[in-house]
Amino acid sequence: MKMFAGFLAIGALLGASLAFAQPKGTLRQAHEVGFGNASDVDPISKSRVYYVTEKVMNRLVRPGVDGKLAPDLALSWSANATATEWTFKLRDGVTFHNGKPFTAADVVYSLKRVQDPKMDSPARASIKMIDKIEAVDPKTVKFTLGAPYADLPLVFTDYRLMMIPDGSGDTIKTTGIGTGPFKLEKFDAQGTTVLVANMNYFDGPPGVAKVEIIGIPDAQARFQALMGKQIDLSPNSLTAQQKTLLERSGGFSFQQIPPGNWRGIVLRTDVKPFDDVRVRKAIRLAVDRKALIELAAGGLGTVACDTPVGPTDMYRWNGTCNQDIAKAKALLAEAGYPNGIDIELPVATVEAVWPAMAEVFQQQVAAAGIRVKIAQVPSDGYFNEIWMKRPVSMTRWNQRPADAALNEIYRAGATWNESFYKDAKFDVMLDDARKELNFDKRRAKYQQAQEYLWENSGTLVAFSAILTMGMTSRVKNLDSVENFTIRWNKVTVD
Repeated sequence: MKMFAGFLAIGALLGASLAFAQPKGTLRQAHEVGFGNASDVDPISKSRVYYVTEKVMNRLVRPGVDGKLAPDLALSWSANATATEWTFKLRDGVTFHNGKPFTAADVVYSLKRVQDPKMDSPARASIKMIDKIEAVDPKTVKFTLGAPYADLPLVFTDYRLMMIPDGSGDTIKTTGIGTGPFKLEKFDAQGTTVLVANMNYFDGPPGVAKVEIIGIPDAQARFQALMGKQIDLSPNSLTAQQKTLLERSGGFSFQQIPPGNWRGIVLRTDVKPFDDVRVRKAIRLAVDRKALIELAAGGLGTVACDTPVGPTDMYRWNGTCNQDIAKAKALLAEAGYPNGIDIELPVATVEAVWPAMAEVFQQQVAAAGIRVKIAQVPSDGYFNEIWMKRPVSMTRWNQRPADAALNEIYRAGATWNESFYKDAKFDVMLDDARKELNFDKRRAKYQQAQEYLWENSGTLVAFSAILTMGMTSRVKNLDSVENFTIRWNKVTVD
């Protein structure tokens, strides 16, 4: 009887442990519907909803919560002496949501698809250095590069470089089949997308049984949904005023994420007057960036002298970019605009800080004879209908490694080269930086490229944002890191 009672006790403990391990509850999150009806869940498309892909798919390598590289679908990697050949060993026992085993063939397919010019993927510039991708065996992939490149594993942390099943390209936009902690049950870009727990996830079942991702285009509407606890997470950084309102309301918690994402204004360098580098430099010189951060972002940001590289990145260039109205006026006059220029700036509420940014920008540059007309435009479909279409637009980017950011945003011909910037000298700088195996020399080359952008580019990178993320108190175990480093399988809800 004592032995039987002991077995009962052990059984009860095991049962309690198993019950605790079972996913439970629903996590509700909003997304912005920035691409409108064109939105999909193909990780390499321009219009992918990353709130979905980040939860249903995996990369070869992921950013660790400690800031170092961490294994994801690849467990280890190594290079030859010249860093022209890289070998990646894949994780065993991983299956896709459709039951298919994950193998090297899936890696080859996923990455060759990114390289295909017909796909026109924004991520293509990030892996331009790869000449050949081979499946050595089912769990080994070999990459042959056109030139030495010491940072290849860092490239694979790109949140677009997710692995999908071999041959699934024609259907992935709607099926979203991956290896991630959640499976796509229903996709509705402008309604509610539903994800369910993947019980076969290689890192164990997630803590949440279901995730609902709700399309809400307007930033204020998303905040109201959070305040009314209709959603659990703020998809964008809160303003200081919004945080105060939530604190007074009660039932919320907050995380402050170090800067990496950035906010700015983009000028198309292929149209007048922004095709003149002097005009572009004049606009940048007319901005008081410290005051803009204080007035528009409540002080939550760090000055970025037109570099898209985050402040914590090992390749960041930390230059100075003080406001200089006299020099801005002189440059405009030299370019043939002694009486200044007129700009129309379309502004949407996709990003909560944009309206305030636009107003501060308008006031600051007026002193240099730059007259800005602010035009309110719809948030729904902003990135499809305004961004990269109008001569001037608001822009924002999530954190990327230095090489990925510089190549994707500024390399001539890159799909998301939003300013249509074309500079052969700059492209050579990037190529030279990639080839350099000595870390200190490589860092100097990347920094030189960023300084060159301060002088010549078409993008005003106003500041690197310090994000204040809000959530209902029922959300637990959410990593306090930038979005694409979060381990979504660890999150639980009460």
